[in-house]
Amino acid sequence: MRIPAHSVCTAIRDDIVSGVYERGSRLTEELLARRYGVSRVPVREALRTLEAEGFVVTRRHAGACVAEPTEQEAADLLEMRLLLEPLGAARAAQRRTEAHLKVLRGLVRLGQERARRGNSEDLRSLGGWFHETLAQACGSHALTSTLTQLRHKIAWMYAVEPSVAPVDSWAEHGAIVDAVARGDAERARAVTALHTERSTAAHRLRFAGADRVRTSQHAVNMTGLRH
Repeated sequence: MRIPAHSVCTAIRDDIVSGVYERGSRLTEELLARRYGVSRVPVREALRTLEAEGFVVTRRHAGACVAEPTEQEAADLLEMRLLLEPLGAARAAQRRTEAHLKVLRGLVRLGQERARRGNSEDLRSLGGWFHETLAQACGSHALTSTLTQLRHKIAWMYAVEPSVAPVDSWAEHGAIVDAVARGDAERARAVTALHTERSTAAHRLRFAGADRVRTSQHAVNMTGLRH
């Protein structure tokens, strides 16, 4: 596989999230450079970025390794999401552009149509695009970047069970967009908070029970999040 050098970080992150590299496994510059068809320089830079984001840790005598988050750290991410996604929606109600609204409305139409037809294959990706666009609409690079990192980490640490009521879930998406379109920040915050609380119940840890005795030296570094 050969990818542009500037995309190496995204490619490694995506492979970590999808489980290509298991938690705790070594990430050697030579093997990564060979896999992605680049020199070791962009790989080294990507590993530094991923360490700052919390996906990678550097260990003595082992070098770069995939991080091994604890159950508590994973739980903290969901709590952060419960706090920050409603804030992002409120900011989007104040700062969104017509282009953002057009995309959000289009995603809601597609999501509601597929939910009514019982076609669940595309709903997860449509939901991801919806929340990514909503985060971009908040008009804050720092908040957008943090929300994006939260989504990546939660996708890495949690399996999400299919919604038992996808029509209701996409109705909530529609209510969020309606509030954002009206510029009603408090309504957008409240509807998003309710939606996030409900969706959180569908998250199940991929590694539940495996980290109860994890020592602090393997903790995910939650500081310095950047996109």
